[in-house]
Amino acid sequence: MDIILDWFNNNSDFIVHYALQALLALFIFLIGLKVTRFLSNLTEKAICNRKVDKAVGVFLANIVYALGFVATLLMALSQVGVETTSFIAILGAAGLAVGLALQGSLSNFASGVLIIILRPFKSGDYIDAGGKSGSVRKIEIFSTELITPDNKVIIIPNSSVMSGAIVNYSREKTRRIDLVIGVGYESDLKSAKSVLENVLNSENRILKDPAYTVAVLELGDSSVNFAVRPWVNTGDYWPTYFDLLENIKVALDDANINIPYPQMDVHVQKND
Repeated sequence: MDIILDWFNNNSDFIVHYALQALLALFIFLIGLKVTRFLSNLTEKAICNRKVDKAVGVFLANIVYALGFVATLLMALSQVGVETTSFIAILGAAGLAVGLALQGSLSNFASGVLIIILRPFKSGDYIDAGGKSGSVRKIEIFSTELITPDNKVIIIPNSSVMSGAIVNYSREKTRRIDLVIGVGYESDLKSAKSVLENVLNSENRILKDPAYTVAVLELGDSSVNFAVRPWVNTGDYWPTYFDLLENIKVALDDANINIPYPQMDVHVQKND
C-alpha cells in the first residue's frame, strides 16, 4: 500500500495533468456530438424548407452526422495525446481492409449517392424496384424503405434498387387503365362497343384528353376481346379501375351481352 501511495505522490503532477486532459477530451467529445446532431438536424430542416424531397434531407443529414462524429473522435483523441496523423493512416489502412470485406455495404452507399443524384423517385412515390413494390418512405445511406398498401415495411439495399429496372408509378400525373373485356361470338359487336363506351362516358374520373380507346383487340379462342383503355389522374387509378370492372359487368348483363368463360366439351363414345 505504501508503494502505491509513494507512486501517486511522486507522479501526482503527471496524473493530474492527464486526468485533466482526459476530462477535456471527454468534454470535447460530448460537445462535438451535440454540435454534430445540431448540424445534422439543421441540414435536414434546411433541405426540407427548400421543398426538396424529404428523403434527400434524411440522407444528407446522415452523411453530415457520420463526418461530424469522425471529426469529433479525432479531436478528442488528439487532446489526450494520441498522434492523429498516424492514427488517420492506421484508420485509412483499416478502412481499406474493412472496405474490401464490406464491398456490399460500400456498393449500397454508392447506390444511395446515385439515387440522390439521379432521383429516379422521391419520398411518397409508389415504385417497383428490387423485386418489391411500395411507397417510398425514406432513403437512407445503405437502404431504401418502402411501405406497402397493406402497411408492411420493406427495406431494400440500395444496390438492389439500382441494379435493376425501377418502375415509378407516381412520377407522371396521368395513367392509362388497360382492361381486356371479352364478349361472345354470337354478340353484336357494335352493341357491345356502345355499352363499353357508355360506361366510360358516365365515369367522371376518366379524362377527356387524351381520349379513351375502345377497340377489338383479338379474336380469342372463346371470345371477341375488346381493349378498353381510358386515362385517369394517377391518384384515381385504382378506385376507377375497380369501379369500371363492376360497372362494365353490370352494363353488359343489362344489355344481355354474354361474357364467355373457358369451357370444355367432353364427348363420351360407348362401344358395344
